Amino acid sequence: MDFIGTILWPLKWVVSAILVAFHWIFESIGMDPSAGITWVLSIIFLTFVVRAALIPIFVRQIKSQRRMLEVAPQLKKIQDKYKGKKDQFSREAMSRETMALYKETGTNPLSSCLPLLIQMPIFFSLYSVLHEAQINKTGIGLLTNTLAQDFGNAALFGAPLHETFTNASGWEVRVIAGFMIVVMTASQFITQLQLVAKNMSPETKASPMYRQQKMMLYILPLVFVISGLSFPLGVMFYWLASNIWTMAQQYFVIRSMPTPGSEAALAREARLAKKAQRRGTPVLAEAGAGATAVEVEPVRVTTQRQQPVGKNRSKKNGKK
Repeated sequence: MDFIGTILWPLKWVVSAILVAFHWIFESIGMDPSAGITWVLSIIFLTFVVRAALIPIFVRQIKSQRRMLEVAPQLKKIQDKYKGKKDQFSREAMSRETMALYKETGTNPLSSCLPLLIQMPIFFSLYSVLHEAQINKTGIGLLTNTLAQDFGNAALFGAPLHETFTNASGWEVRVIAGFMIVVMTASQFITQLQLVAKNMSPETKASPMYRQQKMMLYILPLVFVISGLSFPLGVMFYWLASNIWTMAQQYFVIRSMPTPGSEAALAREARLAKKAQRRGTPVLAEAGAGATAVEVEPVRVTTQRQQPVGKNRSKKNGKK
């Protein structure tokens, strides 16, 4: 076992245990244990377990991204201050001011990559487990050699799960793999487009961060196209399920907790205003991270009853 294999062995054991657990559940409800659909569903539910476990880290990522978006205008001022200055003193001064800004605001540019960095070892562990099971017919942990052989021989609609688009033995593999590559690319593009188009404030769109995010809008789908051609179908199902989870998760976050000042935040305020009008409740006007209730005090019109004036009294008032 090599060095990386030794490091990933505990994760591979956990991944195989979760995979076998779901396979046993589907077998218990009457599904064919050797069928490709049984193994595909086991992989998909394994993906959901992994992504659900990463939700707390994802929340931290959202908060970190929110803080990074808030400090983007200040970061741009620092960059503009030293724009065109390539001497060592200026570069060191810009680096010091940037780090001081990160420390003062409690931001960390690497925090937004944390879920991806944590998910990559899990992905490589899954790839290793599936590859060993499908190619070498050997298992690990609860994934015995017998189960590994069943998994290695499993096929979905006639397409073996261990084959890739590039080494497919039949047209079925290329059709399924091609369809999955298209869906993976589209889901990744939509996920990135939601972030760039709806969840960025005007100040952020004027910063270098916006140009980087816009570049990723076209680079990431290209990565999925290239890498998808060489991944086995079993691994691609994990990646596809993970992409769809990310797209749905980000849609929920942008809709319920948008960046202040963004298009999504304005749309949320409009929805809250309409809902408040229907219920007859005060409208919450959001400002930054908090919200204040603006209540309109009803105007009460009171009329004072006049006493009737007698004739004698009116004459006296008239003489005066």
